[in-house]
Amino acid sequence: MAKLPTVVVLNGPNLNMLGKREPTIYGRDTLADVETACRAHAKTLGLALDFRQSNHEGELVGWIQEARGKAAGLVINAAALTHTSVALLDALQAAEVPTIEVHLSNIYRREPFRHHSYISRAAVGVICGLGPRGYLMALDALAGMVKAKGKR
Repeated sequence: MAKLPTVVVLNGPNLNMLGKREPTIYGRDTLADVETACRAHAKTLGLALDFRQSNHEGELVGWIQEARGKAAGLVINAAALTHTSVALLDALQAAEVPTIEVHLSNIYRREPFRHHSYISRAAVGVICGLGPRGYLMALDALAGMVKAKGKR
């Protein structure tokens, strides 16, 4: 049996509080709900999924480094680290894995400091403001990239 291409989905600080923290901004779905939806969708796309969350920048960097040479793609919602972390940018650039940046809220309709993303420089695409559906759209995009790469 052929091994399915793996997509790593990484979630940053405070995303473990989804459904509880500021539901008017982030919605009522929990991170477990998002993971369940992503797993089901990945299965329909023929992808394996590695879904993780950490409140620690260094742990996220380590997971990104693990993805190098192993993952077919990466989805990252770096949360607040999006706006502050050169370390995540450096790790994503070194990983050389197609990456989609996801945000539940529309960061451009929020406070000015949220309008800048360090990690966007390493992303092939950015999805924001579509809630949990953004994760599924990111999986669709990466599945398309994996399929196109396989045809070369």
